[in-house]
Amino acid sequence: MDLSQINQLAMSSGGTLYLMVLLAFVGITVIVDRGLRLRRTFRGGERIVTAVSALPMIDVHDADELRAAAAGLPHGRLLDAYAHNLKRVHGGDMEAVIDEAIYLEVPRVDRGLWVLDTVITVAPLLGLFGTIVGMFHAFDVLGAAGGDPTQVTSGVAEALIATACGLAIAMSHLWFFNAMQDTVRQTVHQMDTLKRLLLNRHSASQQAVEPTGVVLRHERASA
Repeated sequence: MDLSQINQLAMSSGGTLYLMVLLAFVGITVIVDRGLRLRRTFRGGERIVTAVSALPMIDVHDADELRAAAAGLPHGRLLDAYAHNLKRVHGGDMEAVIDEAIYLEVPRVDRGLWVLDTVITVAPLLGLFGTIVGMFHAFDVLGAAGGDPTQVTSGVAEALIATACGLAIAMSHLWFFNAMQDTVRQTVHQMDTLKRLLLNRHSASQQAVEPTGVVLRHERASA
């Protein structure tokens, strides 16, 4: 099939095949770019959660090391909030500070996925539109004087290619979209898990410090 035949096939559906090629290109770009980023984010989050869960308590030094390891990850903002709150003279509500960091990061995790969702929705509709346009042209041949009925069937067959292409784009991209959505869900779950781990270790650190402070106050009172 040469370029002229491809162009004729595309124009038989009103040129919608060219638009679907553009849609497919946009969808593949989002899949490659966002897919790799989400995969890297999820794997990095697994390492951070494993590192935090292995520590009984987290002081300022540990928090700084974890922040360096989580650089570029959404989990790093949680660790930043945790470390900054530890360094404050009068620490605020640790849970509220970490929740704020999660709320700021969640929209950035699934950024750009709406484009892929739009491609999946528009591709079948665009293919159906191209088929309808192609059928108009096919029946125009039948209505013309001396029209050959065989040209109608071939025209309808060519027009149906647009619908087939639209469905193929939607079905192939839907697998990746669902996989990326699942990765987003697991990443958000990682952030919630990291929040709970940090709060538990912060509580353990406070419980380890408070008894010492009580002993010191009793010793000063006795003196």
